[in-house]
Amino acid sequence: MSTDTTASVSTHILDTSIGRPAEGVAITLAARSGFDAEWVALGGSATDADGRCKDLPALPEGTTHVRLDFETEAYFSKKQAEAQQDAPRVRDSGAFFPEVAITFAVEPGEHYHVPLLLNPFGYSVYRGS
Repeated sequence: MSTDTTASVSTHILDTSIGRPAEGVAITLAARSGFDAEWVALGGSATDADGRCKDLPALPEGTTHVRLDFETEAYFSKKQAEAQQDAPRVRDSGAFFPEVAITFAVEPGEHYHVPLLLNPFGYSVYRGS
């Protein structure tokens, strides 16, 4: 929840290759207070059955930049294994992008919902509502 002195962040992931939420994707959150400041890892979580990550850590006061790191390789490797069952593997990795890092600026008092539209060979992101 944002306050007058802090921003807040939420996210969700849609796997556009199947038109369904991406469940079980690990996400870590980092923040910094200024362009030249060091990133501080705040913690993380994983997406639920609806592709949402509802329990990301709160941002500290003074945060100006946020980074969300999505661990996509494990998710796609699991999906590929489920789809192929006993068939031979088609490629070594479950995704072309093994991770997705999204960095964005924040203002105190604002909420930032940052959805990730994901497939094995591409992704897009936008500021949602």
